[in-house]
Amino acid sequence: MARLILGLFVLILGQACSVPASGAPPDARTPAALREKYLELKEQLANSPFHQPLALYAQDPDDQLEGDVYAVIDHPLHVLRSALVRASQWCEVLILHLNVQYCHSGSRSGQTLTLRIGRKYLQLLSDTQRLDFAYRVKADSPQYLEVQLNSDTGPFGTRDYRISLAGIPLDTTRSFLHFSYSYAYGRLARIAMGVYLATLGRDKVGFSVLGKEPNGAARYTKGFRGIVERNAMRYYLAIDAYLGALSAPSAERPERSMRAWFASTERYALQLHELDEAQYLATKRAEYCRQEACQ
Repeated sequence: MARLILGLFVLILGQACSVPASGAPPDARTPAALREKYLELKEQLANSPFHQPLALYAQDPDDQLEGDVYAVIDHPLHVLRSALVRASQWCEVLILHLNVQYCHSGSRSGQTLTLRIGRKYLQLLSDTQRLDFAYRVKADSPQYLEVQLNSDTGPFGTRDYRISLAGIPLDTTRSFLHFSYSYAYGRLARIAMGVYLATLGRDKVGFSVLGKEPNGAARYTKGFRGIVERNAMRYYLAIDAYLGALSAPSAERPERSMRAWFASTERYALQLHELDEAQYLATKRAEYCRQEACQ
């Protein structure tokens, strides 16, 4: 039972990519709707508490996690189209996350992604949790990009995984990005999360400010809300780090992405710090080399 509970911790912590907000955001799965969403969020993005143009939303209806990240990025849409349209490119992004130990793309029956989710240190792949995604490019034009990853089943009774990325151009140098994630989970996962929040995760905080402590410091959200906020930021920063490294020679991009991801997470050290830079880089270098050798 202890091993099962630990596996659930790893799955939920590594895969939750959502952040709470008051109410669900409107559907932004068409170019016109995404443009409308940008205009709605324009002032909020300009005054974001994250010190970058970023907005986070999530909801949790009936054991279904749903999260959305909206951001203005300093890359034109044609860069996103060339950098994120193939399943294999997503492995370069996802491996940057602390808990993603392996990613492989295949095309036996359409494009696919296989992830291995583990702990913060290098593990045998047999000790990690497997998650398989079908990968689909829904739209790829100069005015709109949309890709989706779907998985009907996951470990420990989780199901209906849905990941999507959509983007529109704002001008010749910037794009507006919508990253969304959702999955359903059952009773066992909810129990495991409750145990985690009462023990190892008791003192960890998210980004939402709920008020002030007696000493005047900000009082941040904790618990489940904190978990999904932290992981939403980690995955967004992975996308940003990967895109930022594209200007380097191909052989240098993995190292540059890793260093950029770590540096960007340290800007939010209160919420995101888990390892020192040397530990993170050593682990990710080993995982990346294993990933390349396996493929």
